[in-house]
Amino acid sequence: MNIILHGATGRMGQNVALRVAENDDIEIIAKVSPDYEGCEPSCYKSLEDVKEKADCVVDFSNHAAVSSLCSFCVDKKLPVVIATTGHTPEEKEIIANAAKTIPVFFAANMSIGIAVLCSLAKKAASAFPNADIEIVESHHNQKLDVPSGTALMLANSISEVRPEANFLVGRHENGKRTKEEIGIHSLRIGNEVGMHEILISTGYETLTLKHEAENRALFADGAIAAVRFLADKGPGLYNMQDIVK
Repeated sequence: MNIILHGATGRMGQNVALRVAENDDIEIIAKVSPDYEGCEPSCYKSLEDVKEKADCVVDFSNHAAVSSLCSFCVDKKLPVVIATTGHTPEEKEIIANAAKTIPVFFAANMSIGIAVLCSLAKKAASAFPNADIEIVESHHNQKLDVPSGTALMLANSISEVRPEANFLVGRHENGKRTKEEIGIHSLRIGNEVGMHEILISTGYETLTLKHEAENRALFADGAIAAVRFLADKGPGLYNMQDIVK
């Protein structure tokens, strides 16, 4: 499969390029980044400049680019893997509308391990319906969005079995914890790749579910798995849960 890598010069874009080079069935035929000056073959400043024909677009750029990204992919009828986070409600609506026309793989976290963690969190919350639940996430000091898209994804998974739940992002005022709340806490420190921990406590016992990302290559591998997954899919909105089913 031939892919266009959007956001090629970023930290994750570079990781994707390295991992793709180790896979025989996938090739990057064009790289896109605002940093490119057009002097390199198959490297472009914008998607509109791309001349090569591709089978899929992989996006590790910035959530603000989603409008032009989806317009390009819909126009070219190209499946797209969107691996950025921090999307506004309006941007999520753009993604959902694109999915009516093309296959769209959209995940706040491209880790298969996180997909499994979402399933475990949902099952645990169902087993302990009255337990207190807190989510702690830690990332590098350059991460822009708070809380992480993954923390929200975990909280949303839990809310499927706790529809009355409300999210409290950062406990910063005095007052007792409410029964309905799911606390979400964010740490930004050093070069932390990503850690997500869910604590579920009944007051008599505590269950801790934790995922640690040790190398960003795991997210690149997840993106590659998503490309393969979309190969035979029709229009629709897909995520990592569809891979691990």
